[in-house]
This record gives sequence, structure tokens and C-alpha cells, in this order.
Amino acid sequence: MRLPCRIATLAAVAALPLALSACSSGSSSDTDASAKPAKAANPNAGLLTGTQLKKVLAPASAFPSGFAREADGVSDSGGQFLAVSSRNTAKPDCTRLEATSWIQVSGFKGGVSFVQDDYVNQDKTEELAQEIDQFQGTTAKTVMQELRSVATQCATFTDTDAHAKVKVTGRSTAGLGDEAYTMTLTSGTWESGTTLIAARSGNSVVTVLSTAGSDNGAASAKKLTTQILGLLKGKTSA
Repeated sequence: MRLPCRIATLAAVAALPLALSACSSGSSSDTDASAKPAKAANPNAGLLTGTQLKKVLAPASAFPSGFAREADGVSDSGGQFLAVSSRNTAKPDCTRLEATSWIQVSGFKGGVSFVQDDYVNQDKTEELAQEIDQFQGTTAKTVMQELRSVATQCATFTDTDAHAKVKVTGRSTAGLGDEAYTMTLTSGTWESGTTLIAARSGNSVVTVLSTAGSDNGAASAKKLTTQILGLLKGKTSA
């Protein structure tokens, strides 16, 4: 370790001019060495915890008459942020598109915080599910990129219940958040299809699933996504 200039000076009082000259070239290093290290930036700054995100989900009043929340479909990450998980780069498991937490088809398990719930009608023949995931840095953009590729990689797959062939089509959707993508799932053996919408707002990705209505859930999915984005707008942690 290089000795501080003041120590070198005390050791050679008789040669003060020489000592000062020898130390002058390293004075900036001495200053840097004594300075306090900069505080590392918090990668979760501005993000909401799962507990805080619960207030951003669309309320029961936003769902059609006769729909009730499924108790076993309610989940969130709580008051602490989760550890960042790496993306699974294997071919996507297309059957995840049937699940309420279908964001995992992107290869990401989810964000550092999340919240989700889902509602079904009395006969349990129609469903509306909502989820919000928040990500560090630019990961939310990467998630959207991966979801866009799913419509191609999962153009057809076999569902897990009826073992029926499912067709998947996708398209970019304007007017929802910073960017949005919609996928429609249909099958000749289903009574109706399913609409999936992913919309990014800053570091958040909103994912919605709908089978409600006679249009493969398209209108109800867009309405629910719009409402969540409106509640989410401008929301950051204190």
C-alpha cells in the first residue's frame, strides 16, 4: 500500500521540499483512497412489493355480474422482494398458456414482486384472471419480447385436459401501456376460445386471461387490462 504523503514528510523533515515534490504526483490518489465509497443503487427502487400491488388489482366491481373470486387463485409476493431468477432458455412449455399465471411461458418465473387473482362465473364455465409482475432494470422489456415469440413457437399445441389441438395466433396491440401483445387460443373441441393480453407499463407487466363472452374473451380481456393499467399508472414505492 502506498504511504500517505504526510507520513513520508514526517520521516524526512530535513528534506521537506523533496518530500513534497515526491508526493505531489499522487495527491489525487490519496484523496480517492480516503473518500467514502459511493452507495450502491437499489435495483428495486421505485418498485412496489406484492402487498402494495394488491391495491392495484382490479376490484370485484370490475368483473361481470355473477363472477366471484376464486380463493385458491389469490397469491402475492408479500412485503419483501424476491430474488431475481434467471430465464429458462429451453423451448417454452406451451401448456402454460392454459394457466392463470401464463407469464411463465416467457421462461421467467415472474418478477421480483407480483400479485394475482382470478374470477369465475357461477357455473365455472367462464374465467377472468389478472396478474401484475414487476421487474428490475430492462427485464420487463425482455419478458415482452419473449412473449411475442411464443405465438410462433406455440402456433399449435395439445391441451392438457381434452388432449385437443389448440391454435395460437398473436398480434401487437396498440393503446395499452407502453407496449402490448395479444394471443388468442382456439380449438375445434372447445365451446369458446381464450384471449391472453400482456401489457407493459414501465417496469411492470400486466397479464390477463379471459374466456368470458362470445368473442373468445377478447372484449373482457381488453377492458380488464385497461382498468389495471389505469390503476397502476404513476404508482411507485415511496
